[in-house]
Amino acid sequence: MNETRRAILAAIDDGPLSGPELADELDVSRAAVWKHIEALREAGFEIESGPDGYDFAGVTAYNGPAVEYGLDAPFTIEYHDSVGSTNDRARDLASEGAADVAVLADEQTGGRGRLEREWSAPSGGVWVSVVSRPAIAPARAPLYTLAASVAITQAAREAGVDARIKWPNDVVVPIDGTDYRKLAGILTEMEGETGRVEWLTVGIGVNANIDADALPETATSIRAESGDVDRRVFVQRLLEGFDRYRSDLDSVVPAWREHALTLGQRVRIDRPAGDLVGEAIDVTDSGALVVETDDGRETVSAGDCEHLRPV
Repeated sequence: MNETRRAILAAIDDGPLSGPELADELDVSRAAVWKHIEALREAGFEIESGPDGYDFAGVTAYNGPAVEYGLDAPFTIEYHDSVGSTNDRARDLASEGAADVAVLADEQTGGRGRLEREWSAPSGGVWVSVVSRPAIAPARAPLYTLAASVAITQAAREAGVDARIKWPNDVVVPIDGTDYRKLAGILTEMEGETGRVEWLTVGIGVNANIDADALPETATSIRAESGDVDRRVFVQRLLEGFDRYRSDLDSVVPAWREHALTLGQRVRIDRPAGDLVGEAIDVTDSGALVVETDDGRETVSAGDCEHLRPV
């Protein structure tokens, strides 16, 4: 957000100020103040004009400036009303050298999940892809996926949803026993060399303010579970949590364990080497799943995980 506009909002948030008072405080012309006020109004900021001057009444918009305002994380927001894929756009930005950019869209027309599966991304959801340039080895990249799943889960729980994490990259809402409905998914992509990550994008899709009948039977939404959420605030909490965990990767796995639905479950892991069935007992420091099988413990770094009913 333009720094002058940010300063204007901060000034009038404490009470009304006149145009001349703002001009003097910010050392700009009165005409510049008026232009910035009008630009803020066009961006969805509710600024009232009264006898005592301008007064900030709040923001209900869902766009880049609105999400950036009050965001306690170092991300620039690139907002689209509609885009083919936030991950595709994030990958383009990463290839151009960008860092700490969150590509946010009201809807995606070409969303995709793991293994190129189609991901429905209608208006009302939270579709965001974050570009990072972490100074980590490729082996630690999966921790960014786990960090995102923890951040989503915590934001959803703050919104009143009993969200849990299913390994490796789904946020779900338990129904009973081993059953659950999917609330959110994550798709992480990266470019790098041996021993070094050049860039990494984490694509996040959350079924937020979407009707349940617009989703598959195996999915749910924040609206269906607890009512509509303020998407602006939700995205801010999500990005702030993700930034906090990516800045302290040692804290990711303990937080993931705290919210995990998979641990303690009997699971089947679909992997190229063949299915693996056993009890999920832990995750490693790099995010791999530890499974206790009839033949001993095995560690799985990738694969589709299905929760099975107890024998």
